[in-house]
Amino acid sequence: MKKRILKLGDNIKGISSNWKFSGSTAKNFDNHIKKSVPLYDWSHDISLKLSDFFLNEKTNVYDLGCSTGTFLKELSIRSKEKKHTFYGIDEVKDMCKIAIKNNQKRRNVKIINKKIEDIKFKKSSLITSFYTMQFIHPSRRQNIFNKIYKNLNWSGAFILFEKVRAPDARFQDITMQIYNDYKIEQGFTSEEIISKSISLKGVMDPFSSNANFEMLKRAGFKDVMSILKFLNFEGFLAIK
Repeated sequence: MKKRILKLGDNIKGISSNWKFSGSTAKNFDNHIKKSVPLYDWSHDISLKLSDFFLNEKTNVYDLGCSTGTFLKELSIRSKEKKHTFYGIDEVKDMCKIAIKNNQKRRNVKIINKKIEDIKFKKSSLITSFYTMQFIHPSRRQNIFNKIYKNLNWSGAFILFEKVRAPDARFQDITMQIYNDYKIEQGFTSEEIISKSISLKGVMDPFSSNANFEMLKRAGFKDVMSILKFLNFEGFLAIK
């Protein structure tokens, strides 16, 4: 039986349990995520400001799941007087092509088309991840956090933004209903909202706030705090 094509908004199409970041998603990604994730621009802005505390000497910087390379471009411009090397990691070839184009004038920005778990990190002072770990299978997530901690310089930082599950079913129901209201206010139709949820089945598996804290602590981080919390979206700052 042929699977029904789902309209997900912003000219993005998909099928059940098969959300992809390639094709039409890559082409329309920046606009789509800004409408889909509350305070998405703010998550970039606060991360840029936080970078000032960790990029004082020549070092390496990684953005895991760099998508179109927008954040790395902003960060490299902010740090243009310092000789850092910025690495954008993404396993989606279409995303990497766009990221390379967006950073073609930034010689110190390197885009690498690989899975995050296959990367051999260089010693770094800052590693960021914006809504990426939730798409990595839970069985592989802790190992990635371990590698991040191991390859950070002492006093280096890991900035993590994730969609998070609420602590119980009642809070989950409340936050999701308000989030659906938010998406309607952004111009998504009810059909597009439901279709997006159907396409993400089995693809995205967010953890609770506490589970993210515990993973960071198991990796070795002792200094961890929340830097953003808006319903079911949260940012974390972990310092080695």
